[in-house]
Amino acid sequence: MELPFTLEQFMQVFRDYNLRVFPAQIILMVLAGIIIALSFFKISHSDRMISGMLSVLWLWMGIVYHWGYFSGINKAAYLFGGLFVFQGALFLFTGLFHNALIFKYKNDLKGWVGVALLFYALVIYPVLGHALGHRYPASPTFGLPCPTTIFTFGILLWVDRRPPFYLLIIPLLWALVGSSAALNLGIREDFGLPLAGLATVWLRWRHRSDG
Repeated sequence: MELPFTLEQFMQVFRDYNLRVFPAQIILMVLAGIIIALSFFKISHSDRMISGMLSVLWLWMGIVYHWGYFSGINKAAYLFGGLFVFQGALFLFTGLFHNALIFKYKNDLKGWVGVALLFYALVIYPVLGHALGHRYPASPTFGLPCPTTIFTFGILLWVDRRPPFYLLIIPLLWALVGSSAALNLGIREDFGLPLAGLATVWLRWRHRSDG
């Protein structure tokens, strides 16, 4: 599939974003750390707090990155941004308002794969990108769609009971979009995105009795 922008234009978007929003990247990483910590150490309303923070991540990606930056080289970003904002609203509706998402790490296959995906999103993804020549600030940081979607897949594997499938539709769609970046632009760290989506669907829906 031919993309409407070049690799140089794409990396320039990352450069512009990272330089202009700093230190938001650090704040978003801290937010991810709080989400993980609250999944292990439960406090009052921790599950609602996690859902609210996931919503913030998706709203940020939709409004700030897609509409604010990516739309400058790809008009499809207006559609992508709308989908990401809708995903943020879904986390608010399902988890914050209805408290239907209970996040809890379990020492089982879903828990271990969740750990692997979270570690990939927060640590391996930027390290691998750096090794492949994607040097900051012209590199995707946490809070941008691909690593943050991988993070979302990981944390959804920690939901105590199987989450509603509608929460996975937009992340899975973005996994397909991210695959095009990996194939057409050589951003090989994004190959983890479709693998994360497939692993999450398989682990959560392989058995009808899965909780």
